Parts: sequence; C-alpha cells; structure tokens
Amino acid sequence: MNYWPLLGIAIVVIGFALRFNPLLVVVGAAVATGVLAGLDLVSVVEALGSAFNDNRYISVTWIILPVIGLLERYGLQERARAVIENLRGATMGKLLVFYLGFRQITAAIGMKDIGGHPQAVRPLVAPMAEAAAVKTHGDLPEEEREKVKAMSAATDNVGLFFGEDIFFAIASILLIQGVLEGYGYKLTPLELAVWAIPTAICAFLIHGGRILAFDKRLGRAAK
Repeated sequence: MNYWPLLGIAIVVIGFALRFNPLLVVVGAAVATGVLAGLDLVSVVEALGSAFNDNRYISVTWIILPVIGLLERYGLQERARAVIENLRGATMGKLLVFYLGFRQITAAIGMKDIGGHPQAVRPLVAPMAEAAAVKTHGDLPEEEREKVKAMSAATDNVGLFFGEDIFFAIASILLIQGVLEGYGYKLTPLELAVWAIPTAICAFLIHGGRILAFDKRLGRAAK
C-alpha cells in the first residue's frame, strides 16, 4: 500500500499552522497528493478543474465576497455609520433587536441568505451597531467595541438558527423528520415547522433581553 499520498494531510496541517494562504495550502496539498499517488500533473489539474466545474453552482455564491470588499473600500461602512448617526432615537439595543426580528422572519419564509456575516453583519449591521453605541454612550474602549461586533454576529446566528426551522422545506427539518421516523414517530415537515414557532419566540425574547441588557452595561462601561 502506498502511504505517500497521505503527505497531503501533513501539508494542510503545516500550512494552516504557519498561517499560509488557505487557498494555496489546499491546492498545494491536492496537487501533491495526486502526484504522489502516481498521477501526472496534467491529470491532477484536470481533476481539480472537473471538480470545480461540477460544483460551479455552489461556487457562484462566493462571487458576492469581492463585491462586498469593493463596497467597503468605497465607504459602505462609513455610510452605514452616518445613517445611524443621523437617525434620531437610534440605539444599539433597538437596532439589534430589530435585526434579530428581521432575520428570524425572513429565515422563517425561506429567505435565509438575505442576511449573514459577510453580506450583512460585517459591512452594515456591526458598523451601525457600533455607531449607535457610541452615539448613545460616548466613546467606548476598544474591548467594548469588539463586544458590540461580537453581539452583532451572535444576533445574526440566533435569528437564523431559530428562524429557519419554521420554514418546512429546509434540510434541518427533513433531518429531524428522518430521525424521529427512525424511532417510530411519523410527523410531516409542516407539523415540525409549526412546533418550531414557540422556540423561535422564546429565542427572540431571551436574546432580545440579552441585547438590551448588554446595551445598558455599555453605558456603565463608558462612564
């Protein structure tokens, strides 16, 4: 048995440990594995190209990342902060509670990709929450600013996680249905989705309370 192709795993481990570019590490490991397995370089490249082409519809979603990068470069975060600074009565707590409800509702009707960390939290929600916190409480220490960003990301996670199960045509509901059916409980996806509503409401109330409590703590930290 030829164990040399397993060196590809070592390349991945070492490359990530040394913090090299992840894309270069993965591609290098794939090429090394193919060559060590006895394939010529052209065959390895053909295999990589074929795999990319077969999964091109999944890869299309990554096109949004350079778009977001360009928008940020030309002032998207600054404009988001300016909107909040000019909005009367806006606070970090109110903003994130609103986003939590928006995230849950849109996920519940199947629009789970309308938000998210790269396309919504980083360029819009986090800068707006930070600007609202500064507007309400004054200048904040760097540590507290990072906590505001973390709370923004957590709000997106909670909203999506507890909202998407209300939409019955989603993989998580089908997984739950399959597990329960294996134990003899035959439920339709719609029945499972309906029972996800109370959980989503509890998640909204609990995390909404955490957001408002965090907003109050920020006021004490700023003083």
